[in-house]
Amino acid sequence: MIAVILAGGVGARLQPYTISLPKPLMPVGNHPILEILVKQLKKAGIKKIIIAVGYLESLIRAYFGDGAKFGVEIEYSSETKPLGTAGPLRLISDKLPRTFLFLNGDILTDLNFSTMLEYHKKSKAVATIGLAKRKVDIDFGVIEIDGNGSFSKWKEKPTIEYLVSAGTYILEPEVIRSIPDGFFNIPDLIVKLKRETKKVACYIHEGFWLDIGRLEDYQEACRLVSEKGKKFV
Repeated sequence: MIAVILAGGVGARLQPYTISLPKPLMPVGNHPILEILVKQLKKAGIKKIIIAVGYLESLIRAYFGDGAKFGVEIEYSSETKPLGTAGPLRLISDKLPRTFLFLNGDILTDLNFSTMLEYHKKSKAVATIGLAKRKVDIDFGVIEIDGNGSFSKWKEKPTIEYLVSAGTYILEPEVIRSIPDGFFNIPDLIVKLKRETKKVACYIHEGFWLDIGRLEDYQEACRLVSEKGKKFV
């Protein structure tokens, strides 16, 4: 299976760090976050990787080269203008004849890609979204009212659980036909597939996941890798 990694974003939320360094090369412990992903993919048996680059792409190309030093084969797809999170797939449609993994290049996770692939195959979906669990603690008493404006329930400082996209997808080649030319994002693609009555499955990851796009999350990722590096690399 081929993996496609999105690594072309500007990383505006991590400025000023990303002014001179693309976000996928931000060091987490002793390795760039993108290197951790590449090593995880190799461990999962994925030896062919296409990196979609844009912003400061020369630095990413210089660091990873053809992938030989990491034991994988790496190709690059360069966008001359922003194409969103789904648009870059149009540029490499001829290189994706079979089921492929599509993921963001700025996530720290212990997600088992092989298990997710098995789930996708069993679901017989055209797309599977990797999901992560999140919780929010509410510091207030939450009041529910009925349709008449009368008191219904009181929940004192509840914890709300919800699911978020983990920036990891398994896609069939046919979904690329649903991507128009130009700028197009993954959420728009998923909604369009649903509207076209194509099956979209959801894989809930029970383990660890973190998007390093915000400064506080990046700092947390650095702390975790320094303490539990073998869990990820």
